[in-house]
Amino acid sequence: MNAVGIDVSKGKSMVCVLRPFGELVVNPYTVGHTASELESLARSLKSLDGETRVVMEHTGRYYEPVAQALHEAGLYVSAVNPQLIKKYGNNSLRRVKTDKADAMKIARYAIDNWVELREYIPMETARENLKLVCRQRNAGIWRMSKTSAAGAISLSSWMSERTGTPKSLRMAARMRSPSFRPGPR
Repeated sequence: MNAVGIDVSKGKSMVCVLRPFGELVVNPYTVGHTASELESLARSLKSLDGETRVVMEHTGRYYEPVAQALHEAGLYVSAVNPQLIKKYGNNSLRRVKTDKADAMKIARYAIDNWVELREYIPMETARENLKLVCRQRNAGIWRMSKTSAAGAISLSSWMSERTGTPKSLRMAARMRSPSFRPGPR
């Protein structure tokens, strides 16, 4: 069980690898966000014995190239809300705020929340899923409006037969109603 904590910043990241009980597998080190350095990082993480999970904060957009590269390399990656990391393990009187300390804190968080970690989904996959859901929702709304419009027309003709009220007057009254929403006919 290898917990990799990555503290991501604009052009580089601090990486720390821990095992349970605080065993330090690799001393914290810096990795640049170039393709070659991220490939090298992925190779070194894949060479570790046991299951490996990579955890990083999803701050801004800086984490995306790192998460994407490691995910594509076949590693389990989890991008966690920074508030969860911030609130985690604040039982010390000393507040050390360095990239190394942050990477170690993220790795400890990964160990303690191993089972609950959600796997990172690349943005393109998430975007495609969202488009599909939106298309399905819009198609459902369109079908409902077509059905309700057909029902309104048949109700309108039935009302005019029964009451003798011209359709134009009923339509004007309907348009003044607070619940009126124009839709496709």
